[in-house]
Amino acid sequence: MKLRARALELLVFTVGAGTLGSEMAAARLLAPWFGDSTIVWANTIATVLVALAIGYSVGGRIADRNPHPSGLAKIVLVAAALLAAVPFIADPFLPLAVKAVDQLSIATFAGSLVGVGVLLAIPLFLLGIVSPYAVRLSVDSVADAGHAAGRLYAISTVGSLVGTFAASLFLIPVVGTRRTFLIFALCMAACAIPHLVKGRLPAVVVPVAILGLIALPTGSIKTLTSNGGEVIWEKETEYQYARVVEYDDGSRYLELNEGHAVHSVYAEGEWLTGNYWDEMLSLSYAGAEAPKSVAILGSAAGTTARQLGHYAPDTRVDAVEIDKDVTEVGKELFGLEEQPNLHLHTADARPWLQKQTRKYDAIMVDAYHQPYIPFYLTTKEFFALAKDHLNPGGVLVVNSAHPEGSTALEKVLTATLRTSFGEAVWRSNTGPTNTQLIARVDPEADPSADLAATAEDQPADLARTLLASAARLEPAVRGGTVYTDDVAPVEWLTDLSLLEVA
Repeated sequence: MKLRARALELLVFTVGAGTLGSEMAAARLLAPWFGDSTIVWANTIATVLVALAIGYSVGGRIADRNPHPSGLAKIVLVAAALLAAVPFIADPFLPLAVKAVDQLSIATFAGSLVGVGVLLAIPLFLLGIVSPYAVRLSVDSVADAGHAAGRLYAISTVGSLVGTFAASLFLIPVVGTRRTFLIFALCMAACAIPHLVKGRLPAVVVPVAILGLIALPTGSIKTLTSNGGEVIWEKETEYQYARVVEYDDGSRYLELNEGHAVHSVYAEGEWLTGNYWDEMLSLSYAGAEAPKSVAILGSAAGTTARQLGHYAPDTRVDAVEIDKDVTEVGKELFGLEEQPNLHLHTADARPWLQKQTRKYDAIMVDAYHQPYIPFYLTTKEFFALAKDHLNPGGVLVVNSAHPEGSTALEKVLTATLRTSFGEAVWRSNTGPTNTQLIARVDPEADPSADLAATAEDQPADLARTLLASAARLEPAVRGGTVYTDDVAPVEWLTDLSLLEVA
């Protein structure tokens, strides 16, 4: 009797761990496609809570009708099998969900909600049945009901705590998202089998099959590109899914998450890209003189850092990237070499800047891409911090990536920049989804004139780029709400921008 009670407690603990561990893994599974914003997390948590709530309600009634351990074990085995299938269902389903976002202009909220719901709702509903069912099996008399329920829910909660930390701190970083799902499913299935009265041997098929799936190589996380490129490197990093695509001409492109945006480019022997990186490079020269020190916040695989190393080898460059794997692939495949004046930092941009005592002639912010915009890099406190780290005559360059035709984010950033820089804010429209914003410490500055003057002393190809940038500069837009560290609803702004464009 005591042994059966301990086995039931172990099952409840394992189910608690699997429930919250799967929630962590589900958010990770969605991140490459819908981002890692508070909206995605809210949808994930909401789906889990709704599924569990329905499971709790149904579980009590099922337990009253069939108060036998084997009934509970069968439910857990089915839930484990379905949970093990989640990452495999995700492979074809999530790309379709992203296409729905593109074609129907469903915002991240709806897309991620549907994504989580389809993948997790049924297994989590079944796992929700476990706790009330286990309580019913543990109660021998009404006098023991409160103690039994409290003990089992405490054990389940401790399991949830263990599952949360095991998934986030160990399993996902070490074995990956797919195997995280499989390991939790395996543990639940293994703990369910002892409760079966009959059919234990056939039931062993479930954990054995899951073990086989764990042993399988993970292979490609995404398929090869449809436009002729070959994926030569890919990894699910600590922060995101990343891949490098190489084309027949030898050019390489770093794609992050859903693959709709390129975050770094490389062509051997070429420095200018014909894309927004050239504009960021150029605008770093829009200060009082050519920059002698530059900080790049969000350097990815180092396109701009590499450009500066070529055109301004004597300029100190601090390239900051939160994802060390992205920096490493920059060294390996994008010609990013640590030189005496190029310093690579693996750090979150704002905390890194906060710790610096050095000031810069130019600071570049290239850490926005919808819907992946760190809110704390859009606030007046951040822009005040950036201004404090600029030398007299220095320039702040912000790459404002946005949905085609939308100015909502640009207006917010501009209004927020003006809280620190006053009217010394300009814009450069470099494409349908990229607008560069620049702000100068000097309120009387004329960045167009300074760019034109600086161009006279630069190599011919860079000089042409500087003059083109000077011609594009215009006063920044009006309107927009000032964002603060306390209130910065950037996730809602980006989603509403997508709907507005639609």
